[in-house]
Amino acid sequence: MKGWTRMRQLHRLSAAAVKHAPAGKHPDGGGLWLIKRGDGGGQWMLRVSVHGRRREMGLGSIRDVSLKDARLHAETARRLVREGKDPIKERQRERRERERGGHLLKDIAYATFEARKAELKNDGKSGRWFTPLELHVLPRLGDVPITEIDQRDIANTLRPIWHAKAETARKSMNRLNLCLKHAAAMGLDVDIQACAKAKLLLGRSRHQTRNIPALPWSEAPDFYKSLGDSSTELALRLTILTACRSGEVRFIHVNEVDGDLWTIPSVRTKTGIEHRVPLSREAQRVLSLAEAHERRGFFFANPRKGVISDMTMSNYMKRKGMEARPHGFRSTFRTWCAEATDISEEIAETALGHKVGSEVTRAYRRTDYLDQRRDLMERWAAFLTG
Repeated sequence: MKGWTRMRQLHRLSAAAVKHAPAGKHPDGGGLWLIKRGDGGGQWMLRVSVHGRRREMGLGSIRDVSLKDARLHAETARRLVREGKDPIKERQRERRERERGGHLLKDIAYATFEARKAELKNDGKSGRWFTPLELHVLPRLGDVPITEIDQRDIANTLRPIWHAKAETARKSMNRLNLCLKHAAAMGLDVDIQACAKAKLLLGRSRHQTRNIPALPWSEAPDFYKSLGDSSTELALRLTILTACRSGEVRFIHVNEVDGDLWTIPSVRTKTGIEHRVPLSREAQRVLSLAEAHERRGFFFANPRKGVISDMTMSNYMKRKGMEARPHGFRSTFRTWCAEATDISEEIAETALGHKVGSEVTRAYRRTDYLDQRRDLMERWAAFLTG
């Protein structure tokens, strides 16, 4: 008789009552409620008390969950409460467990790339950020759920390039670490320390970093004077005179030059910050000569398409029997600043388009030393031309 009484206390509704009940709240007992709407639809809702706090747990719509199933779900939740567990949190945990096999590394990698595009140069359209993952990680680990990836997987994947291609391996490890952090932010159960552990397994790289060969500053005037007026030689002249990166020089456009000032837009700088370059009188002369080669607004255009390549400039120096390369002229200029002038480090580094100081320092020091750099670049041009 007690069992029947308890059943009547719990199971107050019937299938017919569920179907024909008016809008409002209707108890089935034991905290299970039918919430009926005016349009005939409705939801199941369970009220329980967990650690003295009332919790309301949705169990689904009456269209998808029958009265019998709602009672089974409710009894499962009440059993968890008796065990001291929160049924809502347990349901969330089970959902994450079910989903963990669906989050493959390749999917997380693409999601990480999308999330970081805003802080990448040109929104990451160049593709270089993703390339280390695409070439060296995803072919082996792309179809593995990210929650199952550990330090041994990472170490085995990067071991073939760890010493032979140290910089590529470093970038691959960096990107993979960001993917793990992104997955952790999604609530996935990943080992956030997996990359750090993999580095310990791989050991220190034996690769020796080699700086780009640079011409000693004392030899720069002789080389500068040896240059002619071809498109390649004029590009090299401007590279030396401005101490800019060769890519910035090769893509210089007429719209970027205003008198003695060249403004490189942020999308073309390595730092992602607009860089103003004061043009010495000699640099202006070089640009006036380059106008003869101008096509589509580019001073150093390729006759067929785009602009001259970086290899064009490097190969010119190779044919001269030189070990130095175009990018090395930035080092030539910087060494000249340090050894032959009394210019401050801040001005010299700003001339190279480098970020100087911390973010806080830059926030307060809102200058790019344009006037001082204008004088500096005239002195550099005078040195080169004798």
